[in-house]
Amino acid sequence: MADYLASAEIDIDATPERVWEVLINPPPSLWFGAAVSSDWAVGSPITWSGEWEGKPYEDKGEVLEVEPGRLLRFTHFSPLTGKDDVPENYHTLTWSLSGSTHLTLTQDNNASAEEAEHSRGMWAQLLGKVKDAAEVI
Repeated sequence: MADYLASAEIDIDATPERVWEVLINPPPSLWFGAAVSSDWAVGSPITWSGEWEGKPYEDKGEVLEVEPGRLLRFTHFSPLTGKDDVPENYHTLTWSLSGSTHLTLTQDNNASAEEAEHSRGMWAQLLGKVKDAAEVI
C-alpha cells in the first residue's frame, strides 16, 4: 500500500443530516456524471456507472463503515486506472462530518505525491458539489 494521502475539506451551511442525505443519495452531477448505486449497509457493494471521454465504465467498491450523519467509509476501484483489480489497487475514501457542518474527505493508497495531489483537486471539486447540493432548500 502506498503512503500518500489526498485530503479535502469544506464548511457547508446545512445540517449534518442534509449533507448525509446528499452523500448517500447523490445526484449524478456530484460524481462527475456517474450514477451511484448502493444500499449503504456495511459489507455491501457500491457501483459508479458513467461515461468518461466517450467510453462507458463501472467503478466499484465496498461499504466499510457507516455512522449516519458522522462517518462514511468505503473502498473504490476504477478500471480506468489501467491497474489490476486487486485489493492493493483500491483506495479507501473516508467522509467525516463534524460541527455544523464541516466535511472532510480523505483518500488513502495514492501511489505518489503527484497522484495524491491530482486526487485532492478532484475531491475538492466534488466537495464543492456536495456543498451546492446540500445548501439547496
